[in-house]
Amino acid sequence: MQLPSLFHPVPLREGQDALSVARALAPEAGPPALSRGAGTLPHVRSIARAEAAVVLEPEMTLSQARLAFHVGLNALADALTVLGPANMAVTFHWPGTVLINGGKVGRFDLVMPEGAAEDAVPEWLVIGFECRLAWREGHEGGLLPGETALADEGFDELTAEAVVEAWARHLLAGMDEWQARGPRRAVEKFLARLEDHAGSPDVKRGLDPATGALVLERDGLREVIAL
Repeated sequence: MQLPSLFHPVPLREGQDALSVARALAPEAGPPALSRGAGTLPHVRSIARAEAAVVLEPEMTLSQARLAFHVGLNALADALTVLGPANMAVTFHWPGTVLINGGKVGRFDLVMPEGAAEDAVPEWLVIGFECRLAWREGHEGGLLPGETALADEGFDELTAEAVVEAWARHLLAGMDEWQARGPRRAVEKFLARLEDHAGSPDVKRGLDPATGALVLERDGLREVIAL
Protein backbone atom coordinates (compact mmCIF):
# COMPACT_ATOMS: atom_id res chain seq x y z
CA MET A 1 0.00 0.00 0.00
CA GLN A 2 1.37 3.40 -1.04
CA LEU A 3 0.58 5.98 1.66
CA PRO A 4 2.08 9.39 2.45
CA SER A 5 4.96 8.98 4.88
CA LEU A 6 3.01 10.51 7.79
CA PHE A 7 0.69 7.49 7.88
CA HIS A 8 1.53 4.13 9.45
CA PRO A 9 -0.67 1.34 8.02
CA VAL A 10 -1.98 -1.49 10.18
CA PRO A 11 -3.54 -4.20 7.95
CA LEU A 12 -6.56 -5.99 9.41
CA ARG A 13 -8.41 -9.15 8.47
CA GLU A 14 -12.00 -9.29 7.23
CA GLY A 15 -14.32 -8.95 10.22
CA GLN A 16 -12.06 -6.68 12.25
CA ASP A 17 -13.17 -3.11 12.99
CA ALA A 18 -10.74 -0.39 11.89
CA LEU A 19 -12.31 2.29 14.10
CA SER A 20 -12.08 0.13 17.23
CA VAL A 21 -8.49 -0.86 16.48
CA ALA A 22 -7.48 2.77 15.89
CA ARG A 23 -9.07 3.75 19.19
CA ALA A 24 -7.18 0.99 20.99
CA LEU A 25 -3.89 2.19 19.46
CA ALA A 26 -4.47 5.86 20.29
CA PRO A 27 -2.33 7.51 23.00
CA GLU A 28 -3.71 6.99 26.53
CA ALA A 29 -6.57 4.86 25.13
CA GLY A 30 -5.05 1.50 25.91
CA PRO A 31 -1.91 -0.20 27.27
CA PRO A 32 1.22 1.92 26.60
CA ALA A 33 2.86 -1.00 24.83
CA LEU A 34 0.14 -0.92 22.17
CA SER A 35 -0.04 2.84 21.63
CA ARG A 36 1.26 3.98 18.23
CA GLY A 37 0.13 7.60 18.07
CA ALA A 38 -0.78 10.03 15.32
CA GLY A 39 -0.94 8.74 11.77
CA THR A 40 -1.68 5.14 12.76
CA LEU A 41 -4.03 3.89 10.04
CA PRO A 42 -5.73 0.50 10.49
CA HIS A 43 -7.44 -0.71 7.31
CA VAL A 44 -9.44 -3.83 6.49
CA ARG A 45 -8.48 -6.09 3.61
CA SER A 46 -11.71 -7.06 1.86
CA ILE A 47 -13.09 -7.44 -1.65
CA ALA A 48 -16.55 -6.27 -0.59
CA ARG A 49 -15.81 -3.11 1.39
CA ALA A 50 -13.21 -0.46 2.08
CA GLU A 51 -12.73 0.42 5.74
CA ALA A 52 -10.06 2.52 7.43
CA ALA A 53 -9.49 4.84 10.37
CA VAL A 54 -6.68 7.12 11.47
CA VAL A 55 -5.43 8.35 14.84
CA LEU A 56 -5.02 12.11 15.25
CA GLU A 57 -3.30 14.05 18.04
CA PRO A 58 -4.81 17.56 17.86
CA GLU A 59 -3.00 20.68 19.00
CA MET A 60 -6.25 22.59 19.55
CA THR A 61 -9.25 22.30 21.83
CA LEU A 62 -11.85 19.62 21.19
CA SER A 63 -14.39 22.20 20.03
CA GLN A 64 -12.00 23.35 17.31
CA ALA A 65 -10.65 19.87 16.50
CA ARG A 66 -14.11 18.47 15.70
CA LEU A 67 -13.67 19.93 12.21
CA ALA A 68 -11.42 16.91 11.55
CA PHE A 69 -14.67 14.98 10.98
CA HIS A 70 -15.73 17.32 8.16
CA VAL A 71 -12.22 17.44 6.66
CA GLY A 72 -12.04 13.64 6.70
CA LEU A 73 -15.46 13.23 5.12
CA ASN A 74 -14.59 15.78 2.43
CA ALA A 75 -11.43 13.78 1.74
CA LEU A 76 -13.43 10.59 1.23
CA ALA A 77 -15.78 12.36 -1.18
CA ASP A 78 -12.83 13.82 -3.08
CA ALA A 79 -11.22 10.37 -3.28
CA LEU A 80 -14.37 8.74 -4.63
CA THR A 81 -14.84 11.56 -7.13
CA VAL A 82 -11.36 10.98 -8.54
CA LEU A 83 -11.71 7.18 -8.58
CA GLY A 84 -15.21 7.08 -10.07
CA PRO A 85 -16.73 7.86 -13.45
CA ALA A 86 -17.15 11.41 -14.67
CA ASN A 87 -20.05 13.53 -13.41
CA MET A 88 -20.78 11.19 -10.52
CA ALA A 89 -22.52 12.78 -7.53
CA VAL A 90 -20.95 12.14 -4.11
CA THR A 91 -23.08 13.70 -1.39
CA PHE A 92 -23.84 13.38 2.33
CA HIS A 93 -26.74 13.01 4.70
CA TRP A 94 -26.09 14.50 8.14
CA PRO A 95 -23.93 13.70 9.84
CA GLY A 96 -21.83 11.06 8.09
CA THR A 97 -23.86 9.03 5.58
CA VAL A 98 -22.11 8.85 2.19
CA LEU A 99 -24.27 8.75 -0.95
CA ILE A 100 -23.37 7.90 -4.53
CA ASN A 101 -25.95 9.14 -7.03
CA GLY A 102 -28.42 9.30 -4.15
CA GLY A 103 -27.85 5.75 -2.87
CA LYS A 104 -26.24 5.05 0.50
CA VAL A 105 -22.81 3.49 0.05
CA GLY A 106 -21.01 4.15 3.34
CA ARG A 107 -20.60 6.13 6.52
CA PHE A 108 -18.04 8.29 8.31
CA ASP A 109 -17.42 8.46 12.07
CA LEU A 110 -15.60 10.43 14.75
CA VAL A 111 -14.48 8.95 18.08
CA MET A 112 -13.05 10.96 20.99
CA PRO A 113 -11.94 10.25 24.55
CA GLU A 114 -14.84 9.68 26.93
CA GLY A 115 -15.53 12.76 29.04
CA ALA A 116 -13.23 15.01 27.00
CA ALA A 117 -13.81 18.71 27.78
CA GLU A 118 -14.74 20.99 24.90
CA ASP A 119 -12.27 23.67 26.00
CA ALA A 120 -9.31 21.29 26.50
CA VAL A 121 -6.93 19.69 24.00
CA PRO A 122 -7.89 16.00 23.69
CA GLU A 123 -5.22 13.31 23.92
CA TRP A 124 -6.44 11.88 20.62
CA LEU A 125 -9.23 11.72 18.06
CA VAL A 126 -10.06 8.97 15.60
CA ILE A 127 -11.83 9.47 12.29
CA GLY A 128 -12.73 6.65 9.93
CA PHE A 129 -15.02 5.34 7.22
CA GLU A 130 -16.65 2.24 5.81
CA CYS A 131 -17.65 2.06 2.13
CA ARG A 132 -19.35 -0.78 0.23
CA LEU A 133 -17.35 -1.81 -2.82
CA ALA A 134 -19.65 -4.59 -3.97
CA TRP A 135 -22.56 -6.63 -2.72
CA ARG A 136 -21.59 -9.87 -1.04
CA GLU A 137 -22.20 -13.09 -2.91
CA GLY A 138 -25.84 -14.15 -2.67
CA HIS A 139 -27.20 -10.65 -2.10
CA GLU A 140 -30.63 -10.19 -3.67
CA GLY A 141 -31.40 -6.87 -5.32
CA GLY A 142 -34.10 -4.82 -3.64
CA LEU A 143 -33.45 -6.13 -0.13
CA LEU A 144 -31.86 -2.82 0.89
CA PRO A 145 -33.77 -0.07 -0.94
CA GLY A 146 -31.95 3.23 -1.08
CA GLU A 147 -28.54 1.58 -0.79
CA THR A 148 -25.95 0.85 -3.45
CA ALA A 149 -22.40 -0.39 -4.02
CA LEU A 150 -19.55 1.27 -5.87
CA ALA A 151 -19.44 -1.59 -8.37
CA ASP A 152 -23.05 -0.78 -9.33
CA GLU A 153 -22.19 2.88 -9.92
CA GLY A 154 -19.44 2.44 -12.49
CA PHE A 155 -16.38 1.93 -10.26
CA ASP A 156 -14.70 -0.80 -12.30
CA GLU A 157 -12.52 -3.28 -10.37
CA LEU A 158 -11.90 -0.82 -7.54
CA THR A 159 -9.98 -2.25 -4.57
CA ALA A 160 -10.16 -1.36 -0.90
CA GLU A 161 -6.47 -0.46 -0.98
CA ALA A 162 -7.05 2.09 -3.75
CA VAL A 163 -9.83 3.78 -1.78
CA VAL A 164 -7.72 3.94 1.40
CA GLU A 165 -4.69 5.29 -0.46
CA ALA A 166 -6.75 8.00 -2.17
CA TRP A 167 -8.47 8.94 1.09
CA ALA A 168 -5.13 9.29 2.89
CA ARG A 169 -3.75 11.58 0.19
CA HIS A 170 -6.83 13.81 0.14
CA LEU A 171 -6.98 13.82 3.94
CA LEU A 172 -3.42 15.08 4.16
CA ALA A 173 -4.18 17.79 1.60
CA GLY A 174 -7.31 18.80 3.50
CA MET A 175 -5.47 18.97 6.81
CA ASP A 176 -2.74 21.11 5.24
CA GLU A 177 -5.35 23.47 3.79
CA TRP A 178 -7.11 23.72 7.16
CA GLN A 179 -3.84 24.57 8.89
CA ALA A 180 -2.79 27.12 6.27
CA ARG A 181 -6.11 28.81 5.48
CA GLY A 182 -8.39 28.12 8.42
CA PRO A 183 -11.69 26.21 8.51
CA ARG A 184 -13.74 28.20 5.99
CA ARG A 185 -12.93 26.14 2.88
CA ALA A 186 -13.60 22.81 4.64
CA VAL A 187 -16.97 24.08 5.86
CA GLU A 188 -17.93 25.32 2.38
CA LYS A 189 -16.99 22.00 0.75
CA PHE A 190 -18.93 20.02 3.34
CA LEU A 191 -22.10 22.10 3.05
CA ALA A 192 -21.93 22.00 -0.76
CA ARG A 193 -22.24 18.21 -0.63
CA LEU A 194 -24.76 18.04 2.23
CA GLU A 195 -28.20 17.09 0.89
CA ASP A 196 -30.13 18.02 4.05
CA HIS A 197 -32.22 21.11 3.19
CA ALA A 198 -30.07 21.77 0.13
CA GLY A 199 -31.76 24.19 -2.22
CA SER A 200 -34.39 25.25 0.31
CA PRO A 201 -34.70 29.03 -0.14
CA ASP A 202 -36.16 29.51 3.34
CA VAL A 203 -33.40 27.60 5.19
CA LYS A 204 -29.95 28.97 5.90
CA ARG A 205 -27.38 26.29 6.78
CA GLY A 206 -24.10 26.51 8.67
CA LEU A 207 -21.78 24.71 11.07
CA ASP A 208 -21.36 25.76 14.69
CA PRO A 209 -17.63 26.50 15.06
CA ALA A 210 -17.78 25.56 18.74
CA THR A 211 -19.23 22.07 18.33
CA GLY A 212 -19.27 21.10 14.64
CA ALA A 213 -23.06 20.84 14.82
CA LEU A 214 -25.32 21.61 11.88
CA VAL A 215 -27.17 24.90 12.33
CA LEU A 216 -30.43 25.58 10.47
CA GLU A 217 -32.10 28.99 10.49
CA ARG A 218 -35.59 29.66 9.12
CA ASP A 219 -38.34 32.11 9.90
CA GLY A 220 -36.19 33.62 12.65
CA LEU A 221 -35.82 30.26 14.42
CA ARG A 222 -32.52 28.46 14.96
CA GLU A 223 -32.18 24.67 15.13
CA VAL A 224 -28.93 22.98 16.16
CA ILE A 225 -28.39 19.32 15.20
CA ALA A 226 -25.46 17.78 17.09
CA LEU A 227 -22.62 15.98 15.34
